[in-house]
Amino acid sequence: MDYKAYRRRKLILCIALFLSLLAVSLFSLSSGPYHVPLREVLAVLLGGGSKDDRLVLLGIRLPRIVAGILVGASMGVAGAVLQGYLRNPLATPFTMGVSHGAMFGASLAIILGAGYSLNSGQIFLNNPYAVVLFAFLGAISATLVILALARLRGLSPEAIVLAGVAMSSLYSALTTLVQYFANELQLSAMVYWSFGNLARATWRENAIMAVAFAFVFAYFLIKRWDLNASTLGDEIAKSVGVNIERERLIGTLLSAFITSVTVAFVGVIGFVGLIAPHSMRLIAGGDYRSLIPLSALAGALLLVSADTVARLIVSPMTLPVGVITSFLGAPAFIYLLVRMEGRR
Repeated sequence: MDYKAYRRRKLILCIALFLSLLAVSLFSLSSGPYHVPLREVLAVLLGGGSKDDRLVLLGIRLPRIVAGILVGASMGVAGAVLQGYLRNPLATPFTMGVSHGAMFGASLAIILGAGYSLNSGQIFLNNPYAVVLFAFLGAISATLVILALARLRGLSPEAIVLAGVAMSSLYSALTTLVQYFANELQLSAMVYWSFGNLARATWRENAIMAVAFAFVFAYFLIKRWDLNASTLGDEIAKSVGVNIERERLIGTLLSAFITSVTVAFVGVIGFVGLIAPHSMRLIAGGDYRSLIPLSALAGALLLVSADTVARLIVSPMTLPVGVITSFLGAPAFIYLLVRMEGRR
């Protein structure tokens, strides 16, 4: 296969993923207990439509879909970058302790008085931005500890992943400790927050996530050649002029940052950063010039599709989208473990 055909194949795959994402998004906008025909969906998107249709589509469903695109793309890129810099197919924001740190931070905020209320059988946080702030601090703290250990003790990529697993265990224990001392309503609020829910994101949260994603995505695109070199080993990366220790630290920190922003707003959603990069790596190879945008598109498509299934499978009830991604991610995780063992 010559280089032009190789590039054409990657472009066709990008276009196919984008069109699939567009089709799933339109279907998600149209579907639900309040069904809106596709022609009415297009009318609303073009500035027309009835008042009720605009309220449902622009005020409820579209922000949720945009959140799914941003969160899925962020986790897909973060997973691809972590797997490249750490040279471990199981390295994801979820396995590095970021999500568990966010859960601990949110639980701590709730028990310290972030507030909750019970309304018509549903739990609402009275001060959600306090919970978001604590969740972000908890998420980023897990990564800062790992990076500090890596910097001071010169941890290998494999040891960094193991340190992430240890931090996940530590934050899970701390969360359990906080929940033990919580009262019934506080515990309900903690469990409610731990369910990944794209419906929490408004246009303001989407704007914050979009800015964070655009910055990190652009940085990793610039560093795509360094990522390609890092997958060949530290010595080869250094021989071509890459400061691999510095790039690994910055890449890990930025991956944790973009994940912590999304997790803080929508809760814990696992395995997107595992499934999206690996599916694209199997289809299109490990060249980070294309793997980064492909992982972003695949992550967005995966999460929007999973959220659509979560909304419709037991309609009018809505399942947590994290349940759907975990059902998909657990077999993928086991498959990768078996595949890694088979290579030894």
